[in-house]
Amino acid sequence: MSKVFLSTIGFAVVACLCLTRCDAQTSDSNVSATEEMAEKKPIVAVLKENSALPIEERIALFYKLKEESPDGYDFDNEDALNLFGYSLLWEEQVTEAIEVFKLVVAEFPESSNAYDSLGEAYLANGDSQLSLVNYEKSLELNPDNFNAEDQVEAIKYPDRKKPTPAELYEKVYTPEEYRADLDQLGSKMVEYHPAVFKFISEEDFWQNIENHKAAVTNETTYAEFSWMCSDVVASIDCSHSGTGWFYPEFNMLPVDLLFPIQTRLVDEKLYVIEPLNNTDKVSMKDEIVSINRVSVAEIIGKIYPHIPSQGSVETTKRHVFNFWSSGMIPYALDFPETYTVVVNGKKDPIVLNKAEKANAPYGDQSLPRCENGLCLEFQDDITAVLTVASFNYYHSSDNFEEFTKFMDESFDELREKKTKNLIIDVRSNGGGSPESAVYLLQYLTDAPFLYFSESGYQVPETTTEVEPFGNAFAGNCYFMMDGMGNSTTGHFMSMVKHLELGPIVGEELGANQFCTGGQQRGRLSNTKFEFYVGNNTNETTATELPDEVGILPDYCVSQSIDEYIAKVDAVKGFTIDLVNKAE
Repeated sequence: MSKVFLSTIGFAVVACLCLTRCDAQTSDSNVSATEEMAEKKPIVAVLKENSALPIEERIALFYKLKEESPDGYDFDNEDALNLFGYSLLWEEQVTEAIEVFKLVVAEFPESSNAYDSLGEAYLANGDSQLSLVNYEKSLELNPDNFNAEDQVEAIKYPDRKKPTPAELYEKVYTPEEYRADLDQLGSKMVEYHPAVFKFISEEDFWQNIENHKAAVTNETTYAEFSWMCSDVVASIDCSHSGTGWFYPEFNMLPVDLLFPIQTRLVDEKLYVIEPLNNTDKVSMKDEIVSINRVSVAEIIGKIYPHIPSQGSVETTKRHVFNFWSSGMIPYALDFPETYTVVVNGKKDPIVLNKAEKANAPYGDQSLPRCENGLCLEFQDDITAVLTVASFNYYHSSDNFEEFTKFMDESFDELREKKTKNLIIDVRSNGGGSPESAVYLLQYLTDAPFLYFSESGYQVPETTTEVEPFGNAFAGNCYFMMDGMGNSTTGHFMSMVKHLELGPIVGEELGANQFCTGGQQRGRLSNTKFEFYVGNNTNETTATELPDEVGILPDYCVSQSIDEYIAKVDAVKGFTIDLVNKAE
């Protein structure tokens, strides 16, 4: 499958996540086509409603309806048909999936992705020759489809092995190959991203690439090259562009080169939160001043340029560093064999024992999580907390009703209990669908609103003015957010600001009203290094807000190191106090 569908970032790679297709290109014709499809009935819904019929009869029904009512259904919705085929494939209904993908190929004969999907289905059915035919056709239509390229090679040369992450770490390509790939990376980013020079000048962008090319030597390893590439991709300040959320870089590191203690950056100070196998050397809450004679400030200064974030937002970079500090520190210090730290209050430098196991990504251990992503918790008779850990509920993924059902039931319960105060918690919400954000907003506002001012993703509720629900919440709203709120969460919170729905508590959000959403996946020709670039513009009607900073809270509250260790939710505590003071 050459198309990657978006998911929330949270603790996962990428993502993503204003839109549905990672490599869907945006143009005026695409937008108008999307608007037109939004007015038509979904043909996939008809096919699903008739699941009792044999697949051949459902395909026949498709053509019958197309002949009888060509404008009544979204027959041109390749994405929906392709996803329907995959839903069958994932349910191990392989022969049915093949028939659906054959339909997609017939309807979209110039689509590389259609042949790629059919090739995958044939391969799942054990027919490598038909799989090869379709993968080769896919590659012919799109020479950049490296998934098809890989599958063709795997079928033709089954004994060839890809290098393992450990082998990649020390693999060396020629300087010419590295430099050509750096040029290709820059060119592809400019090709894919519609606002690539929004936060960086064209001159600075290309100069950065030239600087990396000049730093390449005959000894440059793939690991060092990947660190260069992460800097290039992050330089455009787009949270939807990256290199895999540091998973590939971390996975290739030898364990004994990892920084051997778990740390947390708080208020620009680096604290030990788990000594691991160095309990005899350091203690929890020790403040590390320097590592291998390099100050913590200098180390952070080396790492932050490699972490993607929206605009100039640094709260996101801090969170990501805390996830991956044990792997990012080695890259920043050129992969030292040993680590010597200076700890505040201790006279002598301390040589640490080598790491014995990988311990990343290291999630926040201090706060309880909403297990299902959507939770409603009553604090007392008049106050409740609604946790929305994800907006990853799409019309196209058949889970949108799960979101609407939860919201409908929750707001019914709030009304029945005469709840006066509602705290909406979107911390660590990496984003998702605009339609779910709009649906929640309809429960929170008392006035009509228009969600998008510009977007490559269009469904009726985001492109036309929507009315608040008749049973919208009539009490006081409060909002909690943090630097891990991304993509659609930025859109949602920008509308909270724009519509003046209530006070916001926490830290600068990792996103705002503007984002270059979706993703185009790319791979460099020589090193096969993979990267992701946002490929369509999405902006809410909160255009009065600045693009270069995240949504700012009304009350800046963050967790101290003592509160982290004691597992105290400082943001929630402050918000509840704020509610109580208003009573």
